[in-house]
Amino acid sequence: MNVYDFKVKNQKGEEVSLDQYKGKVLLIVNTATKCGLTPQYDELEALYKDLHDKGFELLDFPSNQFLEQAPGSADDINAFCKMHFGTTFPRFQKIDVNGEDADPLFKWLKEEKPEATENDASLAFEEKVKQYTPDNQPADIKWNFNKFLIDKDGDVVARFAPAYDLDEVKKTVEKYL
Repeated sequence: MNVYDFKVKNQKGEEVSLDQYKGKVLLIVNTATKCGLTPQYDELEALYKDLHDKGFELLDFPSNQFLEQAPGSADDINAFCKMHFGTTFPRFQKIDVNGEDADPLFKWLKEEKPEATENDASLAFEEKVKQYTPDNQPADIKWNFNKFLIDKDGDVVARFAPAYDLDEVKKTVEKYL
């Protein structure tokens, strides 16, 4: 099994297959528009613009699971991201990333990479948010802006904690392009 075996819902609620991204390096991110990490959209868009022509795709999956920080409809979220951050990468329907109702894609991603790469900043951030997610299981996504890196074969090769430095993420992405 790999990422190409999954179907997800696009912004319009239509089911689409991730096999349309075969042969590309993917960064799959759970996001939120009202989070302290929301300014990462600027860096994510810069990463997308810089590497898209080299075979890179960034897939945005809003999730309202962390303090309801992704309010509104898919259209509301898309409008916010385009207006405030000028995002152009694909955005999908809002989903759950943890728990019983977690999207099958995210269940699989967590099984493939149960631990995230962390650094001092990401560990400090996770310590702060731990109070809001006391029931999290070890492999659970800790907060918004967790990132999974998928290679050209559709396999999960890395997972980055929400506050992990995006310059370091970019270096890892470039290794797989």
